Amino acid sequence: MNRTNHIAYSVLELAVVAQGHTPADSFRNALDLARNAETLGYKRIWLAEHHNMSNVGSSATAVLIGHIAGGTSTIRVGSGGIMLPNHAPLIVAEQFGTLASLYPGRIDLGLGRAPGTDQVTAMAIRGNNLQSAHDFPQDIIKLQTYFSAGNANAKVRAIPGEGLDIPIYILGSSTESARLAAALGLPYAFASHFAPAQFMAAIQLYRQNFKPSAVLKEPYIIACVNVAAADTDEEATYLFSSMQQLFRGIITGQRELLQPPVEDINKVWTPYEEEAVNQMISCTFVGSPGTIAADLKDFVQETGVNEIMVTSAIYDHQARMHSYKILADVFNQEINS
Repeated sequence: MNRTNHIAYSVLELAVVAQGHTPADSFRNALDLARNAETLGYKRIWLAEHHNMSNVGSSATAVLIGHIAGGTSTIRVGSGGIMLPNHAPLIVAEQFGTLASLYPGRIDLGLGRAPGTDQVTAMAIRGNNLQSAHDFPQDIIKLQTYFSAGNANAKVRAIPGEGLDIPIYILGSSTESARLAAALGLPYAFASHFAPAQFMAAIQLYRQNFKPSAVLKEPYIIACVNVAAADTDEEATYLFSSMQQLFRGIITGQRELLQPPVEDINKVWTPYEEEAVNQMISCTFVGSPGTIAADLKDFVQETGVNEIMVTSAIYDHQARMHSYKILADVFNQEINS
């Protein structure tokens, strides 16, 4: 698919905790990254909700969003996403109504159906309400109602939140989420950074079934991808090995803090682990500015997405910042030129 439109570029921040560091370090680094992303023209930075993971610090997502929004001025800040089955819609409406009141015109609400954790932890979060994922479509409608000015005379109201323009995005990794986003006429963000298998089928289905709504007249697709950019292909490949080790931990169930890069990743994993990780992160871009530009151009051409949202699990903070700088240059000088 050929696109000539401007492609927005954004950040997905997981507050990954690196070996030898703490969640507090991750939060400071996230704010540093957000401030730099703001100056580099990134459209938004989203924080993800995860629980019971020693290497991911973004469990209190709304609190982190406030931290990032409070330390920046113009970049949009939001959730990528709030796992709605873990929360009562009214509480989410109040939290994001508060954020939108503090930082007007800058807050996004991305919503997902998954637990963002293992089943035992999900039980600890949800108690007896383990079937709440089935209520996901209805809970989105409840949220829209709480945010509407028309809810002013209802017995249950979201204060603050009522009457505020808080954009809602549907997050997903399957065709089921695509159908829901299309039916509700909402923008759709796909988790192709870790679940690429149904990506092409899902965005095609979303486009084919999209129903215009009061908030969105035509389909809008955000693709989440992994990026490790550096001055040379060799340096980028070296930095990328930290991300490969992180995903190996997901595959094996042996989660560790983000590890330093290694010279030879083949000394770390088995051929089976390598194949499994490569399937999981096929939507990944690694290399020098020229390599990244060529590969991303092909990806945008093939998918026709409206926005690229990038996550970069790079061990060294300054190297990660440089990767985002390279990516911004690629978008400004190559993709959107």
